Amino acid sequence: MAIPGTTPDPGLHHPGLHHPAMLHPSVPGRRSLGVRHAAPSDDLRRVPIGRGGFAHPAFWLAAACLTVAIVARVPLTRPSATVIATLLFVAGGMPHGAYDIALIARTAAIGRRPLALAVAGYVGVAAAMLVLWSMLPLVALILFLIVAAIHFGEDWTMLDEPLLKMAAGTAIIVAPAIGHPAEVGRLFAAMADGEGGVGVAHALLALAPVALLVTGVGIAVAWRDGAREWAAAMAVAIAMLVVAPPVFGFALFFVFLHSPRHLADARLRLPDLSPLRWLAIGAAMSAAAIAGWLVCAMSLPDAFTPDLTAQAFQLLGAVAVPHLIASRWIDRANERAAR
Repeated sequence: MAIPGTTPDPGLHHPGLHHPAMLHPSVPGRRSLGVRHAAPSDDLRRVPIGRGGFAHPAFWLAAACLTVAIVARVPLTRPSATVIATLLFVAGGMPHGAYDIALIARTAAIGRRPLALAVAGYVGVAAAMLVLWSMLPLVALILFLIVAAIHFGEDWTMLDEPLLKMAAGTAIIVAPAIGHPAEVGRLFAAMADGEGGVGVAHALLALAPVALLVTGVGIAVAWRDGAREWAAAMAVAIAMLVVAPPVFGFALFFVFLHSPRHLADARLRLPDLSPLRWLAIGAAMSAAAIAGWLVCAMSLPDAFTPDLTAQAFQLLGAVAVPHLIASRWIDRANERAAR
């Protein structure tokens, strides 16, 4: 949670930035401008402040629970279990993009009319994705997967090499196809209305070895340079994406690893929001997106799959594109302001 009167450093997802251990050791309240100061017995961390990994403690608890469930052979592939995992990743993952409009307004300090245009553009892009899902679902699926890979790769703020970031984001997409190719094929077939989705699943399976190999390099680099918590968490997340049923593996990553980073970053950048208003914005924007999707899906039943989980992923696809555009614009605007 943000400290009143503080402002986050621009352009980086850095929930751990305000941790007491990262304050300058000689001047109270002052942040170091370089590499984290450490005693000779420390891990010789080389990751600059604000670029280290962040894994919420809830991730480790959720990963442990999912591991126990798998070892105990809990039937996680039953339809009821899949519905529970679907509701979890929608309710737990959607709020992390709910603050995009507030962040745009704060970053640009724009008036009501330009802000209204920004909101209209954001909603327009989401609506265009919705139309794409209804008319050209295979194109929408491919676009969604590409955008998701780019966005998930942006979590790796401690890496400088774009190839390593892209491979890491892609690994999240392709890992389930290794352990559960049939389930991924069925899900994509429901999302893309036929064999085209199965073909996409096969393509992910073919891409998986390369993506995971390069991601292994990225994990090693992150570990070597000091972002060990993030490296370990991502290794566990990718392993669970391979081993666990696809929806459960994705929910673990999306809700407990990816979303908390962005929520913490947004909270730092919006320090003036009271806790009540913060929760109200997150709940209202998420509910509005879900309600808008449900209205369209029920109004055009022939244009959308009846599969609840497939629709949930289509909803994520509809909001992922404007979310990525907004996130990149905000980061670049903050980087320009910092120069």
